[in-house]
Formats: sequence, structure tokens, C-alpha cells
Amino acid sequence: MKPEKQATADGTKKYAERFPNAADGHFRAVQGLTLSSIGIGTYLGNWDAATDANYVEAITKFVRQGGNVIDTAANYRFQRSERNIGKALQNLSEKGFGREEIFISTKGGYLPFDNEPPSDVRGYFQKEFVDKGIATFDDLVGGSHCMTPAYLQSQIDQSLGNMALETIDLFYIHNPESQLGGTDKYTFEARLAKAFEKLEENRISGKIKFYGAATWNGFRVAPDNAGYHSLERMVGIAKQIGGENHGFRFIQLPFNLAMPEAYLLRNQAVSGKVFAPFEAARELGVSVMCSASILQGKLAHSVPLHIREILGSPVTDAMTSIQFVRSTPNVTTALVGMSRAAHVEENMKLAEIAPVAEEQFAELFVQA
Repeated sequence: MKPEKQATADGTKKYAERFPNAADGHFRAVQGLTLSSIGIGTYLGNWDAATDANYVEAITKFVRQGGNVIDTAANYRFQRSERNIGKALQNLSEKGFGREEIFISTKGGYLPFDNEPPSDVRGYFQKEFVDKGIATFDDLVGGSHCMTPAYLQSQIDQSLGNMALETIDLFYIHNPESQLGGTDKYTFEARLAKAFEKLEENRISGKIKFYGAATWNGFRVAPDNAGYHSLERMVGIAKQIGGENHGFRFIQLPFNLAMPEAYLLRNQAVSGKVFAPFEAARELGVSVMCSASILQGKLAHSVPLHIREILGSPVTDAMTSIQFVRSTPNVTTALVGMSRAAHVEENMKLAEIAPVAEEQFAELFVQA
């Protein structure tokens, strides 16, 4: 039988079955797959060989301890994080883990650079994109963001090469709200439609399985904010391009104890009703990945005792913060940056601890 090129229903189910001690709720049925409630992020860290080695070890350990969601981006550590994932996947293959068991997401939009920041950013863009006919300086917004079809294609192909993959399970447009600082919403939506058309082409060719938007502010601000995204409009554009079976099935946004807007702020209209972002995603058939679960380490210390108790008294503040995110209704996965095996060892103890029930979680937001 020919090896699978992507995460599959049977493969991810098989992966979950490797962990009979996993708590109920650690694995979730999402978009026809079985995904872990904790994912490993690869954003932070120096661009050096020591950090590379640490990431390869951490990713390998993560998958061996019950996590099958890996998140990265082309620009994370100047493409090095993607390359570290490729090496870790090779290690895991040698240990018997199949490609079909692991869900891999990456992002394109920001200039990725290569191994380290260039001394001349303009010269880099000229050589790598303008001279190759991929993009022009007029396509670049804010000096660093681009989402033209040709540019996104170059990023997909580059990411496939970096990770030695045939298919990316999920490709996000990275912080599309960056475009709104330099254009109006009508032009933005036209650009988004062209981008989605290219992404649907890549679904047909088998280079990606799903696509989505990975944002920082876009889904968490008020509708009158210049950087606001309407999830209903995005899904509507995807339907116009790809029909009912379109590939826009995921969003990523920050959510944590210090940034609860995606659960609380009712800023998304769907069919004439107003919802918070997580609820809107559910209504629209979109799954949610949460970044910044421990806010780049800031929530790894000093979580109030009453919050820890409501969340089941996890051993550490970092675990408590992750437990908060993975227990939130309509959240698929809490993404956590883990660049060291020791971080994985600690955080993945949660795989054997159930998320708290929705009624118990709601106690966090009851006014005293």
C-alpha cells in the first residue's frame, strides 16, 4: 500500500488509539480527523543550531506523548522551524509514526527570509521575489506582508520543501489584517478572493488539504475597528470560490487567561444573529485553533488560586493556562510553544487529565 501524504481519518484515529490512557476530551473529532487538544507551536527561539536541535527533540517527544497537531509558519525563525519539523517527522517515521497520523499547519504572508535576517531586506525581496517574477514592491504591504496568488504559491511550495512533505494539512494566510492598514475593505476582499482561488487550486492539486486565516487582532476587535474581520464574509467568499465543499475550515487566533475576547466579545454576525468568535465559527462549520495559550510564557507564573481550583488544580501555572484554553467550548486545540523536551514533558501530562466540564468552566466568568 502506498504511504499516505497527509493526515487522514483512519490515520489520526489510529494515532489516538496509541494512547489508551488519554483522558476523555483530549482527542477531538474535527473536520473528519481526530486531533489532540494540545498542539506544539514553533514560533520563538534563536536562529542557531542548538535551538534547531532542541526543537527537533521537542517535536519528536511531543508526538510520542500524545500530541498530533504541529503548528508553524514560513517566517518562524526564518524557515528554520519548518525545517526542524521536517527532521522530526523523519525521526518519527523511523519510530513507526506514519504521516497520516500527524496534522501539520503552516502559514504564509510575511517575508520568510532564509536561516537568518538579511542585512538588506529590500535587496532580499528584489532577488527572491521581484527578479523571479513572483511579486512586486507594490504587492508588499507595510514592507513585510504579501498575499498575492503567486506569492502564496511560492510559500506553499517552499514550505513543502522545507518539511519534505507532499501535502500540507492546513495552510493559513498569516495575519491578513496586516493588509487592512494599506487598503480599503473592498480591495481587501477582492485580494482575499484571489488568494482563496489559488488555495482552492492547491487543494485540487493535492498540495494542501485545508486552508484558513491565522490572525492576531482580526477576529477579536469591534466591527468598527479598521483591522476587523467578518468570519461570515470570509466563509462566504470561500463558498463563492469553492462551493459548499470549500477548504476554508480553520481559523487561528490568540486566546488565553489574559485575552478572553474570542469567548466573550459578541462581535461576529452570522445569519442576522450576533455571536462571539468561537460561537460564530461553530455556526459556520469552522474549527478553531488557539495561539498564545500561555502568552509566550507570561502566563506560566502567578495564576490566581481560585482559577486553578476551578480548572481542576493542575500542577503548574503553565498547565493551568493550557487547561483553560483546551476546556473552552468550541476550541479544538490549544497551541503551546514548546522548544524544549522538558516543556513537552510537563505540559503533555495534561493528555491524561480531562478538560473541565462546560458548566464548571463557566464559573470563571461569574461575577462575584
